Amino acid sequence: MSSSRREFLAGMGAAGVLASMPRAARASSTCPFRLAVINDEISPDFDHACYVASHDFGLQWIELRSMWTKNITALDSSEIERSRQILAKYNLRVTDIGSPLYKVNWPGAPLSKESPHRDQFHADFEFKAQDALLEHCIDLCKAFGTDRIRCFDFWRLEDPKPYREAMNEVLRKAARKCADHKLILLLENEMACNTGSGTEAVETLKGVPETNFMLNWDPGNSATFAGDTPYPNDYDLLPKNRIGHCHCKDTIRKPDGKAAWAPVGGGVIDWVGQFKALVRDGYHDAVSLETHWHGGVPPTGSSMTVGEASTRASMKGLKEALAKAGTGC
Repeated sequence: MSSSRREFLAGMGAAGVLASMPRAARASSTCPFRLAVINDEISPDFDHACYVASHDFGLQWIELRSMWTKNITALDSSEIERSRQILAKYNLRVTDIGSPLYKVNWPGAPLSKESPHRDQFHADFEFKAQDALLEHCIDLCKAFGTDRIRCFDFWRLEDPKPYREAMNEVLRKAARKCADHKLILLLENEMACNTGSGTEAVETLKGVPETNFMLNWDPGNSATFAGDTPYPNDYDLLPKNRIGHCHCKDTIRKPDGKAAWAPVGGGVIDWVGQFKALVRDGYHDAVSLETHWHGGVPPTGSSMTVGEASTRASMKGLKEALAKAGTGC
C-alpha cells in the first residue's frame, strides 16, 4: 500500500460511520427507486446542493461527482471528511461515486476527436494512472458508504473494433477488483466514449460478463445518436439484471438533426414508459437526475444560478413523469 493511500485511509476515520448514522425521520414513500440528483448539477457549493436535494426536493439519496469545483477523486482527506459531515447534516445517502474512471484515450490507438488532449504521451500517462484511480475510488466508496463506482470505456474511436477485446479485458479486471471489495462497477453509456448507445451497451455487457459489472443506463445519452430510440427499442434489448443505475435527462432534435438537451419531460424520451418498464422489471436502484440542460430562468432578484434553476425545473418534470407512471414516488 502506498504512503499516500495509507494517509488517506487514516484520514477517513471510521469508514462505515456515515452509512450507520441515524437519520431524521422522513415521510414514508412507496417509491421503488433511490430517487437522487447529481450534486454539482445544483451547485458547486456542496452544502447548498445537499440542502436543495434534501429540503426542497425531499430526497434521501444523492450522486457525488464534484464539489467546490473539484472532482470527487481530487478531494483531500479534510474535504472528504467535510463532505461526509454535510451529508450527515442533511440525512443524505450516496448512490455512487460518479468518477471519471477510464475517461481517457486508449493507448496506441488514434487520438479520439472527443478527447480534450491531443498529445499521445500525455494520453499514455493518463491511461497508466487508471489503476491507482480505481484503488482510490474503492477507498471513496468506503468513505461515503456506497457500493458503486461509475466508469466509462475510453474516448470514442472512429473504429474501436481492433481494440475492443483489450478494452473489455481492462473492464473485466476492474470488475474483479471491485468484486474483491463487494463493489459494483457501473459503466455509463456515454456518447463521447466507445459505449454510447443502448445497442452498444448490450455488446459491451456481453463482452464483460462479470455480474458486478453493470450498466449506468442513460437514455438521454443514447438519444443523441440519430435514429436511436432509447425506450422502448434499446431498453428492450438490455439485460434487465445488469442495469445498476439510471441517469435521467432529456433531449430534443433540432432542425439541423443534431441533439440538444432539454428538461425531463420536454424532450423526445418517453420517460413515463421507461419508468413503468423499470417498475415492471423489478428495478430498485438509483434514478438520478443529471440535468445537463441550462435553459432554466432564476427568479427575478434571486441569487439562484441558471444551473440550479434548470435542475429545479427538470426535477419537477422528473417527478411529474414518475407520478404519471404510477410509481408511487
